[in-house]
Amino acid sequence: MRGLAGKRVLISGGSSGIGAATARRFLEEGSRVVLGGLDQAEVDAAVAGLATLGEVSGLAGDVSEEAGAARLVEGGLAALGGIDVLVNNAGTAWREPFLEITPGHWDRIVAVNLRGMFLVAQAVARHMVERGSSGVILNMSSTNGLGGEADYAHYNASKGGVLLLTKTMAVELGKHGIRVNALCPGYIQTPLNSSISSGLAGDFVTAYARDHIPLGRPGLAEEVAAGYAFLASDDAAFVHGTELVIDGGQLAIM
Repeated sequence: MRGLAGKRVLISGGSSGIGAATARRFLEEGSRVVLGGLDQAEVDAAVAGLATLGEVSGLAGDVSEEAGAARLVEGGLAALGGIDVLVNNAGTAWREPFLEITPGHWDRIVAVNLRGMFLVAQAVARHMVERGSSGVILNMSSTNGLGGEADYAHYNASKGGVLLLTKTMAVELGKHGIRVNALCPGYIQTPLNSSISSGLAGDFVTAYARDHIPLGRPGLAEEVAAGYAFLASDDAAFVHGTELVIDGGQLAIM
Protein backbone atom coordinates (compact mmCIF):
# COMPACT_ATOMS: atom_id res chain seq x y z
CA MET A 1 0.00 0.00 0.00
CA ARG A 2 1.22 3.52 -0.73
CA GLY A 3 2.15 5.83 2.10
CA LEU A 4 2.41 3.43 5.04
CA ALA A 5 6.19 3.24 5.36
CA GLY A 6 7.31 5.10 8.45
CA LYS A 7 3.78 5.73 9.70
CA ARG A 8 3.27 5.68 13.46
CA VAL A 9 0.44 3.26 14.18
CA LEU A 10 -1.41 2.62 17.44
CA ILE A 11 -3.54 -0.54 17.56
CA SER A 12 -5.97 -1.18 20.42
CA GLY A 13 -6.92 -4.83 20.83
CA GLY A 14 -3.72 -5.67 19.01
CA SER A 15 -2.48 -8.66 20.98
CA SER A 16 -4.50 -11.42 19.27
CA GLY A 17 -6.77 -12.23 16.35
CA ILE A 18 -7.46 -9.44 13.89
CA GLY A 19 -5.44 -6.93 15.90
CA ALA A 20 -2.30 -9.06 15.90
CA ALA A 21 -2.68 -9.76 12.18
CA THR A 22 -3.07 -6.02 11.62
CA ALA A 23 0.08 -5.26 13.60
CA ARG A 24 1.94 -7.74 11.42
CA ARG A 25 0.56 -6.21 8.22
CA PHE A 26 1.55 -2.66 9.17
CA LEU A 27 5.03 -3.81 10.18
CA GLU A 28 5.37 -5.54 6.82
CA GLU A 29 4.39 -2.24 5.19
CA GLY A 30 7.24 -0.51 7.04
CA SER A 31 5.15 1.19 9.73
CA ARG A 32 6.12 1.56 13.38
CA VAL A 33 3.61 -0.03 15.74
CA VAL A 34 2.44 0.13 19.34
CA LEU A 35 -0.22 -2.45 20.19
CA GLY A 36 -2.48 -2.68 23.21
CA GLY A 37 -4.29 -5.55 24.87
CA LEU A 38 -6.09 -6.47 28.06
CA ASP A 39 -3.62 -9.09 29.29
CA GLN A 40 0.05 -8.23 29.83
CA ALA A 41 1.32 -11.75 29.08
CA GLU A 42 -0.61 -11.85 25.81
CA VAL A 43 0.71 -8.41 24.86
CA ASP A 44 4.29 -9.48 25.61
CA ALA A 45 3.87 -12.66 23.55
CA ALA A 46 2.45 -10.73 20.60
CA VAL A 47 5.31 -8.22 20.66
CA ALA A 48 7.88 -11.02 20.88
CA GLY A 49 6.33 -12.76 17.89
CA LEU A 50 6.47 -9.60 15.78
CA ALA A 51 9.81 -8.17 16.89
CA THR A 52 11.78 -9.43 13.89
CA LEU A 53 9.51 -7.53 11.49
CA GLY A 54 10.26 -4.01 12.69
CA GLU A 55 9.75 -1.52 15.50
CA VAL A 56 6.96 -2.76 17.75
CA SER A 57 6.08 -2.42 21.42
CA GLY A 58 3.02 -3.06 23.56
CA LEU A 59 0.97 -1.90 26.53
CA ALA A 60 -1.66 -3.64 28.64
CA GLY A 61 -4.83 -1.96 29.86
CA ASP A 62 -8.63 -1.85 29.71
CA VAL A 63 -9.73 0.74 27.15
CA SER A 64 -13.23 0.85 28.64
CA GLU A 65 -11.74 2.72 31.60
CA GLU A 66 -10.58 6.30 31.22
CA ALA A 67 -7.23 5.55 32.85
CA GLY A 68 -6.65 2.51 30.61
CA ALA A 69 -7.49 4.38 27.42
CA ALA A 70 -5.31 7.33 28.44
CA ARG A 71 -2.41 5.01 29.29
CA LEU A 72 -2.58 3.37 25.87
CA VAL A 73 -2.65 6.65 23.97
CA GLU A 74 -0.02 8.34 26.11
CA GLY A 75 2.21 5.27 25.85
CA GLY A 76 1.79 5.23 22.10
CA LEU A 77 2.69 8.90 21.84
CA ALA A 78 5.76 8.42 24.02
CA ALA A 79 7.00 5.38 22.11
CA LEU A 80 6.29 6.69 18.62
CA GLY A 81 6.69 10.44 19.05
CA GLY A 82 3.20 10.90 17.62
CA ILE A 83 0.35 8.91 16.12
CA ASP A 84 -0.48 9.00 12.41
CA VAL A 85 -2.91 6.07 12.35
CA LEU A 86 -5.23 4.71 15.03
CA VAL A 87 -6.57 1.20 14.50
CA ASN A 88 -9.35 1.23 17.10
CA ASN A 89 -9.79 -2.52 17.24
CA ALA A 90 -10.50 -3.55 20.85
CA GLY A 91 -13.73 -5.43 21.36
CA THR A 92 -15.50 -8.35 22.99
CA ALA A 93 -18.55 -10.54 22.35
CA TRP A 94 -20.50 -13.52 23.60
CA ARG A 95 -23.80 -15.22 22.75
CA GLU A 96 -26.75 -14.51 25.03
CA PRO A 97 -30.49 -14.49 24.29
CA PHE A 98 -32.07 -11.04 24.55
CA LEU A 99 -34.42 -12.15 27.34
CA GLU A 100 -31.48 -13.34 29.45
CA ILE A 101 -29.11 -10.38 29.11
CA THR A 102 -28.32 -8.81 32.46
CA PRO A 103 -27.63 -5.08 32.85
CA GLY A 104 -24.10 -5.98 33.89
CA HIS A 105 -23.46 -7.97 30.72
CA TRP A 106 -25.02 -5.21 28.59
CA ASP A 107 -22.84 -2.60 30.27
CA ARG A 108 -19.63 -4.59 29.80
CA ILE A 109 -20.06 -5.11 26.07
CA VAL A 110 -21.07 -1.51 25.47
CA ALA A 111 -18.22 -0.31 27.71
CA VAL A 112 -15.55 -2.13 25.71
CA ASN A 113 -16.99 -1.95 22.19
CA LEU A 114 -18.38 1.58 22.20
CA ARG A 115 -17.21 3.55 25.24
CA GLY A 116 -13.65 2.31 24.85
CA MET A 117 -13.68 3.16 21.17
CA PHE A 118 -14.86 6.68 21.99
CA LEU A 119 -12.26 7.20 24.72
CA VAL A 120 -9.30 6.09 22.60
CA ALA A 121 -10.50 7.86 19.45
CA GLN A 122 -11.13 11.14 21.26
CA ALA A 123 -7.69 11.13 22.88
CA VAL A 124 -5.95 10.39 19.58
CA ALA A 125 -8.06 12.91 17.67
CA ARG A 126 -7.22 15.63 20.19
CA HIS A 127 -3.53 14.88 19.65
CA MET A 128 -3.92 15.02 15.88
CA VAL A 129 -5.79 18.33 15.99
CA GLU A 130 -3.30 19.88 18.39
CA ARG A 131 -0.45 18.67 16.19
CA GLY A 132 -2.08 20.40 13.23
CA SER A 133 -1.50 17.66 10.67
CA SER A 134 -3.56 14.97 9.03
CA GLY A 135 -4.22 11.50 10.40
CA VAL A 136 -6.37 8.40 10.07
CA ILE A 137 -8.73 6.81 12.60
CA LEU A 138 -10.20 3.39 11.83
CA ASN A 139 -12.94 1.98 14.06
CA MET A 140 -13.87 -1.69 14.26
CA SER A 141 -17.56 -2.26 13.70
CA SER A 142 -19.12 -5.43 12.27
CA THR A 143 -21.74 -6.74 9.90
CA ASN A 144 -23.67 -7.04 13.18
CA GLY A 145 -23.80 -3.25 13.16
CA LEU A 146 -25.65 -3.37 9.85
CA GLY A 147 -28.17 -6.11 10.64
CA GLY A 148 -29.53 -7.96 13.63
CA GLU A 149 -28.38 -11.43 14.67
CA ALA A 150 -30.15 -13.49 17.33
CA ASP A 151 -28.41 -13.84 20.69
CA TYR A 152 -26.23 -10.77 20.18
CA ALA A 153 -28.48 -7.83 21.05
CA HIS A 154 -25.82 -6.12 23.20
CA TYR A 155 -23.08 -6.75 20.65
CA ASN A 156 -25.25 -5.64 17.73
CA ALA A 157 -26.22 -2.43 19.51
CA SER A 158 -22.60 -1.62 20.36
CA LYS A 159 -21.43 -2.15 16.78
CA GLY A 160 -24.30 -0.10 15.36
CA GLY A 161 -23.22 2.66 17.72
CA VAL A 162 -19.68 2.43 16.38
CA LEU A 163 -20.93 3.12 12.86
CA LEU A 164 -22.75 6.32 13.86
CA LEU A 165 -19.83 7.38 16.05
CA THR A 166 -17.58 6.92 13.01
CA LYS A 167 -19.80 8.98 10.72
CA THR A 168 -20.14 11.80 13.25
CA MET A 169 -16.40 11.85 13.84
CA ALA A 170 -15.89 12.05 10.09
CA VAL A 171 -18.23 15.04 9.84
CA GLU A 172 -16.42 16.91 12.62
CA LEU A 173 -12.81 15.88 12.01
CA GLY A 174 -12.62 16.07 8.23
CA LYS A 175 -11.89 19.80 8.37
CA HIS A 176 -8.78 18.95 10.38
CA GLY A 177 -7.53 16.58 7.70
CA ILE A 178 -8.37 13.51 9.76
CA ARG A 179 -9.96 10.68 7.82
CA VAL A 180 -12.30 8.41 9.79
CA ASN A 181 -13.75 5.12 8.58
CA ALA A 182 -15.03 1.82 9.97
CA LEU A 183 -14.53 -1.83 9.09
CA CYS A 184 -17.42 -4.29 9.15
CA PRO A 185 -16.12 -7.85 9.09
CA GLY A 186 -18.46 -10.80 8.86
CA TYR A 187 -17.60 -14.18 10.33
CA ILE A 188 -13.81 -14.25 10.75
CA GLN A 189 -11.66 -17.07 12.16
CA THR A 190 -10.34 -15.60 15.41
CA PRO A 191 -9.67 -16.96 18.91
CA LEU A 192 -12.77 -15.12 20.15
CA ASN A 193 -15.05 -16.67 17.53
CA SER A 194 -13.48 -20.09 18.07
CA SER A 195 -14.25 -19.80 21.78
CA ILE A 196 -17.88 -18.87 21.07
CA SER A 197 -18.42 -21.63 18.48
CA SER A 198 -16.80 -24.33 20.64
CA GLY A 199 -19.83 -24.34 22.89
CA LEU A 200 -22.29 -24.88 20.06
CA ALA A 201 -23.60 -28.19 18.77
CA GLY A 202 -22.13 -29.88 15.70
CA ASP A 203 -19.70 -28.29 13.28
CA PHE A 204 -21.07 -24.77 13.64
CA VAL A 205 -18.42 -23.05 11.53
CA THR A 206 -18.88 -25.33 8.50
CA ALA A 207 -22.66 -25.07 8.68
CA TYR A 208 -22.60 -21.30 9.13
CA ALA A 209 -20.27 -20.83 6.15
CA ARG A 210 -22.44 -23.08 3.99
CA ASP A 211 -25.69 -21.34 4.88
CA HIS A 212 -24.64 -17.72 5.32
CA ILE A 213 -21.44 -16.95 3.37
CA PRO A 214 -21.60 -17.14 -0.46
CA LEU A 215 -17.83 -17.66 -0.69
CA GLY A 216 -18.31 -20.76 1.43
CA ARG A 217 -15.75 -20.15 4.16
CA PRO A 218 -15.05 -17.89 7.14
CA GLY A 219 -12.77 -14.93 6.61
CA LEU A 220 -9.18 -14.76 7.81
CA ALA A 221 -7.76 -12.21 10.22
CA GLU A 222 -5.18 -11.32 7.56
CA GLU A 223 -7.97 -10.37 5.16
CA VAL A 224 -9.38 -7.87 7.64
CA ALA A 225 -5.86 -6.58 8.31
CA ALA A 226 -5.56 -5.87 4.59
CA GLY A 227 -8.71 -3.75 4.85
CA TYR A 228 -7.19 -1.75 7.68
CA ALA A 229 -4.00 -1.24 5.65
CA PHE A 230 -5.95 -0.05 2.61
CA LEU A 231 -8.04 2.45 4.56
CA ALA A 232 -4.93 3.84 6.27
CA SER A 233 -2.99 4.15 3.02
CA ASP A 234 -2.75 6.94 0.47
CA ASP A 235 -4.75 4.69 -1.88
CA ALA A 236 -7.81 5.55 0.27
CA ALA A 237 -7.11 9.28 0.41
CA PHE A 238 -10.70 10.20 -0.53
CA VAL A 239 -12.45 7.46 1.47
CA HIS A 240 -14.04 9.11 4.50
CA GLY A 241 -17.03 8.61 6.79
CA THR A 242 -18.00 5.19 5.51
CA GLU A 243 -17.61 1.50 6.27
CA LEU A 244 -15.74 -1.25 4.46
CA VAL A 245 -17.61 -4.57 4.60
CA ILE A 246 -15.40 -7.68 4.57
CA ASP A 247 -17.82 -10.60 4.77
CA GLY A 248 -17.52 -12.98 1.80
CA GLY A 249 -20.94 -11.86 0.61
CA GLN A 250 -22.73 -12.54 3.90
CA LEU A 251 -24.87 -9.39 3.75
CA ALA A 252 -25.87 -10.10 0.14
CA ILE A 253 -28.10 -12.99 1.21
CA MET A 254 -31.81 -12.32 1.62
